[in-house]
Amino acid sequence: MDVQPTRMELIKLRRRIAMAKKGHALLKMKRDGLIMEFRTILEDAKKVIDEMVQRYKEAQEKLALAMAADGVIAVKSIALSVEKSPTFTLKRKNIMGVVVPVIKREVVRKSLAERNYGIIGTSARVDEAVEAYEALIDAILEVAEIETTLKKLIDEIERTKRRVNALEFKVIPEMEEAARYITFKLEEMDRENIIRLKKIKSKKEQAEA
Repeated sequence: MDVQPTRMELIKLRRRIAMAKKGHALLKMKRDGLIMEFRTILEDAKKVIDEMVQRYKEAQEKLALAMAADGVIAVKSIALSVEKSPTFTLKRKNIMGVVVPVIKREVVRKSLAERNYGIIGTSARVDEAVEAYEALIDAILEVAEIETTLKKLIDEIERTKRRVNALEFKVIPEMEEAARYITFKLEEMDRENIIRLKKIKSKKEQAEA
């Protein structure tokens, strides 16, 4: 074992073991906290995805009705007349040391005037279809935010697990084994010193006799 069997080395090693155990405990707390956050967000994700699927179905149904009422060409013309694309701002927030995205939807749902197709002359079914697709886009952005957050949390959980396992099953046991080795060697040297001192004392007593 590549360690110096000295008392100073043993003191240093015991300090390192104490620090490693403290770090191990903190990392376990972080891992458990991240897992709890992940589970909470996962429950939200299920609801958001279900809502997105429902909005997709509604949008498809309303689009089919609009095409039936106004014709495919008219609906396509309206789609081409839209000048502004949905806009959003990407921000970030911190979840237990993990930086995750926050998508702030700025221009997704629009008023009739903002859609720029009033002059074409359309039925209410077209407006309903447009509103349904705007709602769908909003839901898609929300799902994208949650999915990215979950992926980042999974990555951090895995990294933290690896660090916990490395400390628990490799680093700390190896340092404790080294500490036991040094303790054994020091005790062995102490016994040898005691025997040596006894021999010296015995020889001295014999010489004085």
